[in-house]
Amino acid sequence: MAVNSFGLTVISSADEYRQRVAHQAERELVDLAALIPGLVLDVRYATARNLLGRPAYQQARAFLRRPVAEALARVQEALGRLGLGLCIYDAYRPYSVTVQFYEHVRNEKFAAPPWRGSRHNRGCSVDVGLVERTTGRHLPLPTDFDELTPAANSRYADLPPHVLFNRSILLAAMKRQGFVNYVDEWWHYDHKCWSDFELLDLPFEEL
Repeated sequence: MAVNSFGLTVISSADEYRQRVAHQAERELVDLAALIPGLVLDVRYATARNLLGRPAYQQARAFLRRPVAEALARVQEALGRLGLGLCIYDAYRPYSVTVQFYEHVRNEKFAAPPWRGSRHNRGCSVDVGLVERTTGRHLPLPTDFDELTPAANSRYADLPPHVLFNRSILLAAMKRQGFVNYVDEWWHYDHKCWSDFELLDLPFEEL
């Protein structure tokens, strides 16, 4: 465990991470696709279709700390009763990638600064949309993922009724399982337990 130039403690050793998981199983970063049936992955940061314009990840995978992943599984189960499911755009994000985002955007509203780190780096934040369970078709929501416009705000109201309805379904389903929406991004949710977990800077390949 090391303290970086911003005074943050960030775990970048896979061995140290595994030791912590062995001591406390809930610290494990769980592969969401393996845990949650019917989950759709659209991991934009493994492609060039993102705010950086280039891939930030080598693998299109999504991980969350075990209690957060299990809460998300309950969201998926509840949505399934409505014929809907979750689409995952991003989940755990290595700290070094957050630094890249901030250097590109230079706006704390849309990118966590390196002197604070992101709740994504703790494995406790997830970026989500909605799909039809049978077809995988994306439901209309206010904007595309990572579209940094006023319409991305969760209180933005100048939208078609069906889009507002879809956003409200997502918000209610996530809230019931302990997720709190970040108001400037309709897709971003933090789990209430985020402060229990440390910042990580481990690439997916080491998990």
